[in-house]
Amino acid sequence: MSDKSTIEWTDATWNPVTGCTKVSPGCKHCYAETFAERWRGVAGHPYEQGFDLKLWPERLGAPRAWKAPRMIFVNSMSDLFHEHVPDEFIERVFRVMTAASQHTFQVLTKRADRLANWHARHSDFWFVRNIWLGVSVEDRRFGLSRIPVLGALRASVRFLSIEPLLEDLGSLSLEEVDWVIVGGESGPGARPMRAEWAISIRDQCQEAGVPFFFKQWGGVRKKRHGRLLDGRTWDEMPLVKERASRDSARAFEPRARPP
Repeated sequence: MSDKSTIEWTDATWNPVTGCTKVSPGCKHCYAETFAERWRGVAGHPYEQGFDLKLWPERLGAPRAWKAPRMIFVNSMSDLFHEHVPDEFIERVFRVMTAASQHTFQVLTKRADRLANWHARHSDFWFVRNIWLGVSVEDRRFGLSRIPVLGALRASVRFLSIEPLLEDLGSLSLEEVDWVIVGGESGPGARPMRAEWAISIRDQCQEAGVPFFFKQWGGVRKKRHGRLLDGRTWDEMPLVKERASRDSARAFEPRARPP
């Protein structure tokens, strides 16, 4: 947990839960697991338990203490919708986010079905302006099915984190998506990302009028490969729009396509 972050699309990280288990190919070289397991068995260290799942209720108040508004990535070291995180604890996290309205919270999960089931039963958190909901997409088999689940959520911003991008995803359904992040895998054993895969997604975003953020090429030494795509950086961010109704996930003005 840090009030600053080197992740390009956020300002800070907040981890009221740490640890996770693998659910799909995007998890194979999990950076969070690699980091946490370095400290397994070190008495008194926050990751003494390695990457085993752990709830941290004592961390729930942290965002309220950060006075300056910032973008906060929730659970960069876990998945809030892991099957072993109790519904009641998830609700506590959402209540903190709602109360800390000076910040914008980015909630990202690979467990889209649990997110959808939980969210449907908690109408207090529909269309909360400062809570963005996203799903990870890495390939066709596991990732693409998460997109329509996301699209049905009653959220102020719905986003895709397509990282690591492991193959050509083909045609994407972006009608109910407000933001797309794309990035290659980094670190030891990083699987390569082809330029045409990323460019295809960028082009589809431009056609649909969806902001596009290119995070990195990745690789073993990701800084060497940088962040340029087609000769420039892509740091587009979504504009938060007020949804016209709390009763429909589709009740908002359609986006115009770029000229």
